Amino acid sequence: MKREKGLLIVLSGPSGVGKGTVCGALRKEDTDIRYSVSATTRAPREGEAEGVNYFYKSKAEFERMIQDGELLEYAQYVENYYGTPRSYVEDMLAAGHDVILEIEVQGALQVKETFPEGVFIFLMPPSLNELRSRIEERGTETADLIDNRMTVAKEEIDLMDKYDYVVENDEVESAVERIKAIVTAENCKKDRLIHLYKSLVEE
Repeated sequence: MKREKGLLIVLSGPSGVGKGTVCGALRKEDTDIRYSVSATTRAPREGEAEGVNYFYKSKAEFERMIQDGELLEYAQYVENYYGTPRSYVEDMLAAGHDVILEIEVQGALQVKETFPEGVFIFLMPPSLNELRSRIEERGTETADLIDNRMTVAKEEIDLMDKYDYVVENDEVESAVERIKAIVTAENCKKDRLIHLYKSLVEE
């Protein structure tokens, strides 16, 4: 039986934890999940592409999107804006597709206010030392910026209790399998399906 509305899955966690890598691997394995591309004012990193990793915007363009109500959520993180374009997410959910958002913690908490029925997954590093190593390996931040990211990461980990699930990103393949299991279980929840099956009895 076709669902009336898709499932909104929100994946967030500290910078450097591997959200993009995990989502990329998930997309390759499960074509039924639609991936929402975020907008950002930060510069593209090597290998990133417009419309694939992010929609890259100027600060003025991003602030116009905020004023026009075009964003489901947005946050300012380490001097850059990040946000989720609203129309794509709402259209896909209405069509019955599951949608995954890969967003920062600030943004995830905004989405929770609008979509409390969503599934919120916190991606956790094996340790803070491992998190710092991953950020350093990117080679895109100064030492001061890395220190700033680590301070923010500790604050974000303190917000873990706002989420429904915690997945440790020790190995990408294992993290993807755990997320797929969560999505499968959530799609089978009684509260999401009961009205559909009760309609069979009424017919």
